[in-house]
Amino acid sequence: MFALRYCVSVSVGILIVLANGVSITAQTVSNPEATQTTEEPQPSSGASLLSLENEPSVTGVKTEPNVTSQNQVLEPSSPNSVNVGDQGLSSETTLEKLPPNNLNPSGNPLLFPTKPDEVKPKVRQPITLEQAISLALQNNKELQEARLLLEELKAELGVARADLFPSLDIEASLDRIRNDRVFGGGTDVLGTLLPETTTAETFTNVQSRASLTYTIYSGGERAARIARAEREVRRQDLGVEISTERIRFEATDNYYRLQNDDAQVAIAQAAVEDTTQSLRDAQLLEQAGLGTRFDVLRAEGDLATANEGLTRAIAAQRTSRRRLAETLSVGQHVELTAADEIAESGTWKLTLDQTIVRAYKNRAELEQELIQGEIAEQDREIALAQIRPQVDFTAFYFARENFDDAVPVLTDWTFETRVRWRLFDGGRAFEGARRAERRQDQANVRFANQRNEIRFQVEEAYNNLIANKENIASTRKNVERFEEALRLARLRFQAGVGTQTDVINAQRDLTDARGRFLQAIIGYNQSLNSLQRAVSNLPDGRLFQKP
Repeated sequence: MFALRYCVSVSVGILIVLANGVSITAQTVSNPEATQTTEEPQPSSGASLLSLENEPSVTGVKTEPNVTSQNQVLEPSSPNSVNVGDQGLSSETTLEKLPPNNLNPSGNPLLFPTKPDEVKPKVRQPITLEQAISLALQNNKELQEARLLLEELKAELGVARADLFPSLDIEASLDRIRNDRVFGGGTDVLGTLLPETTTAETFTNVQSRASLTYTIYSGGERAARIARAEREVRRQDLGVEISTERIRFEATDNYYRLQNDDAQVAIAQAAVEDTTQSLRDAQLLEQAGLGTRFDVLRAEGDLATANEGLTRAIAAQRTSRRRLAETLSVGQHVELTAADEIAESGTWKLTLDQTIVRAYKNRAELEQELIQGEIAEQDREIALAQIRPQVDFTAFYFARENFDDAVPVLTDWTFETRVRWRLFDGGRAFEGARRAERRQDQANVRFANQRNEIRFQVEEAYNNLIANKENIASTRKNVERFEEALRLARLRFQAGVGTQTDVINAQRDLTDARGRFLQAIIGYNQSLNSLQRAVSNLPDGRLFQKP
């Protein structure tokens, strides 16, 4: 009998074969940051898909929908769940236990880190999908910019509405005037020299003036500018809705990508475990004289290939974490991980035809193009107003007081009504109106194009949803078949009646089946997310009725 010890550590793959009793250390590539902590690694939500004790298995994956609403997401998983490779940083259990500044970005939007320590992740926080969406809607910079632009347009609407009221101006002046007059000098009739005398007169004047101006009729320009500003506000309001839907979609999609990459790491770890088992069997058979050195070398090469795949999976996982952090715009010191387990995120109860009609009703992009046509119509009115009559009313009040005379205050009232009518402007107004009409036609064309694109998006997401739903059941069965095939191949190889090639092929088939199974679930969730984005404004669908 051989004394066999089998252990797994985290480092570069090394195989040690001892002459008297075999002790094999199958070492896998994992997160280098794991060396930074002495905490006991916790099982990850991605790794929970695969039971790596004895034979790897994915049969424990939840695949039944656990929600029925079109919008709902999974309930948060166990607070202790962390992802593959999460041993390097501190991990909190819930979002609420962290101080707000640990996840939210700095209040200074102009923050510019200049030291490595200022960007080094210090907090690794698992979050649920619901929390990810909430953080994205709160922190995303694109959405914040859209909201600020909406406030700017509301201010411009206030400026346009100010023309509904008259303008009132007042001014006053204080003058101090001194006049010096010289009398005398010269000679009289007798030739006698006369002396000169000087007198000074001082006047203090106060003048005030008030004017009231109001445009009685502007040829429709004032009303058109107000209507245009109102539609600009509404258009940007829809733009905020579009940004919100896009950010929700991106946050959800990036979360699913991270889940997928977590699962790929778990699958790669399982592949390393399988190839390690094959290497061990090959070495045992070689020592027993039933195997060859060729089988051992081939098993070593397969283990090295599996470790390479694990390294690439971990790199993709890190990239997905950073992509999610960028979408959620969290703090510089935060690294996010997925806390939800991979499972179907919901069901879609509408038929394809019903979904298309609902999308036509709900999509803000369609109403935006309609509003753009209305804006062009108001631009046309503004252009034509330049050759229409303009009627203005002005009232003046003037008062003057000289404090150095006995005359009372002088006052003056003036009322003036002025009519202006530009009879010829070289065709400028008509050309401006024609330009606005063409912009209106462009908006109509974009509306039709957007409508067609929306239908395509709905049908594509709907068809992918159906396909992934059907693939979940079939790929689950394939995983079970290949697990059994691998078990039998190993038994045959250990008994000397099978070949190592059978074992290697069975391992690769199982790894591929696991990947397809998880891809079917992730693909289903991504298709559902795309379908929700294509329809938008779920679940009430009241976008067009929004005041």
